Amino acid sequence: MEGKRCRVGLISIGRKFGHTVGVERFEYLDAEIDVKGRTVRKLDLGEARAAIERMRGKVDVLTVAGYMSVRNPSHERTVRSMAERMLGIPVVCAHELTSKLGFEPRTNTAIINAGLIPTIIDLMDAVDRALKDIGIDAPLMMVKGDGSIMNVNTAKRRPIETIMSGPASSLTSAMVHTGIRDALIADIGGTTTDLGIIGGGFVRTLDSGAVVGGHRTRVRAADISTYGIGGDSRISVEDGELKLNAIRVIPVCVASSMRPGIRGWLDSLKSLDSSPSDDVPDCEFYTLASNDKHSYLTEDDVQFLKALAGGPLSVRQVSEMTGVPYERFDLTSMETEGYVTRIGVTPTDILAAEGTYDGYDTGASKKAVALLAGKAGMDIPQFITAVKKAVTEKIARCIMDHMIRSETGKDSLSEAERERIEQSVRNGRGIGLDLPIVGIGAPVGAWLPEVARFFGTELILPENYDVGNAIGAISSSVTEVVEIHVRAAFQDFSEKPECTVYNGEEAFEFSDMDEAMDFALEEGTRIATARALDSGALKVDVDHRIEEVRVDMGGRKKVFRGATVTVRASGKPMMHWFD
Repeated sequence: MEGKRCRVGLISIGRKFGHTVGVERFEYLDAEIDVKGRTVRKLDLGEARAAIERMRGKVDVLTVAGYMSVRNPSHERTVRSMAERMLGIPVVCAHELTSKLGFEPRTNTAIINAGLIPTIIDLMDAVDRALKDIGIDAPLMMVKGDGSIMNVNTAKRRPIETIMSGPASSLTSAMVHTGIRDALIADIGGTTTDLGIIGGGFVRTLDSGAVVGGHRTRVRAADISTYGIGGDSRISVEDGELKLNAIRVIPVCVASSMRPGIRGWLDSLKSLDSSPSDDVPDCEFYTLASNDKHSYLTEDDVQFLKALAGGPLSVRQVSEMTGVPYERFDLTSMETEGYVTRIGVTPTDILAAEGTYDGYDTGASKKAVALLAGKAGMDIPQFITAVKKAVTEKIARCIMDHMIRSETGKDSLSEAERERIEQSVRNGRGIGLDLPIVGIGAPVGAWLPEVARFFGTELILPENYDVGNAIGAISSSVTEVVEIHVRAAFQDFSEKPECTVYNGEEAFEFSDMDEAMDFALEEGTRIATARALDSGALKVDVDHRIEEVRVDMGGRKKVFRGATVTVRASGKPMMHWFD
């Protein structure tokens, strides 16, 4: 959602990537695998070696995506092996993340996954250190986007599967702790508002894969929409107009309670008129984040980071200390790449300035809000009212957007549908929601009552709603789902045709459909069970679903043309280490 990730390189094989997801560097290798997994054009190892060498020093993680690699991943594996030896960086193969056809969404999945690997490793290491510091020696599990869980080793290989994990846990929590069977779940966190639907006591999932940052992926996840509005969303005033931004910042009240210098600077300001620009106001600050590798930064940006060593500063303060004009600081890149984190006014500060939230340094919030209000030409109560109205309307728009897309199956709305939503906001009455709203997350008590009134529906706030997704997480099981694909021979229209079975790694030929289907079920069970145990399950139960494709050949005869065998292995996690 915030666009933060490391430098990702991509080597595509057999088809050029459409760049629907951006990469730092791209290389193409002209080798080919056909739809049956046969090698049509061999991989030129010299070209592969040269392409990898051109990545050296320019990327942190490499993605390898081959056309038809789910039928035969040999080209991907060869390039990965070479890249690991030559570059010594993590390498992600697209075929390992999904067995579904679709080169573009599969490559999107691999790129996003690769970009998350350093972040997830840093997170896991930090949590592990924290657990050891307090004397906890137990397996660490992470929640996946479908609400199940996995151990850290699996998470480090497939971090993209944690996408939507927070709201997925909230859906589980809502069902377990309210008993409700039909509802819209709204999980409001620091960065985002996540929306999902429970129908008939089941979490609605996406067959087509989750949409992440506007890009279709092949990640199995709950049907959850993520919107850039949360308790820590940045509030700004630009050209006199109030703006709600998707970027997450540290609330002023939180930062000031730990760094008193922030309050001192704010108290010294009469207005924001001397700010470098509307986008760089004097009431915002930057503080050092986790990335301390300065080798790719300009000298000006290195000076910026050195200035922050003593604590958070506004851009004007840094510019005055270093003598570097603020325009020469690449603030966007430093923030995106994790060198710095911004501190600014958020909905949390609005509540603090209003007096409905008394955590941390509320005085700093009041001062920062007063400065923004002055810039917007309002007094403080007017500004607070305007922000609360904007937040409520934005959440309401998100709910209407999600409900329409969920019902229609669209990735985006038409112009007419967007206008219907805007007309609804102008009328002050919501459309498209005939379900109660269940709120999860610390900010929901402040924001959802007005949203529920807008829709004329019931609001349910479960006990301990502020930690609802944590409750959902501890109620979850380790689950791995594997799809095995069976395809009939192209020209064999007999009752039991010859078939090929694809398990995502190899292709297996069978002279009889029954043998192929039996093998597909056995193979799916083997792979799913092994993955579940590897992901931390103590023991597993297995179930399966078979979807056949039959073609009407006239009369009553329907000929088998293929099938997808879906096997699910699920079990509770190991609760302690075994000697």
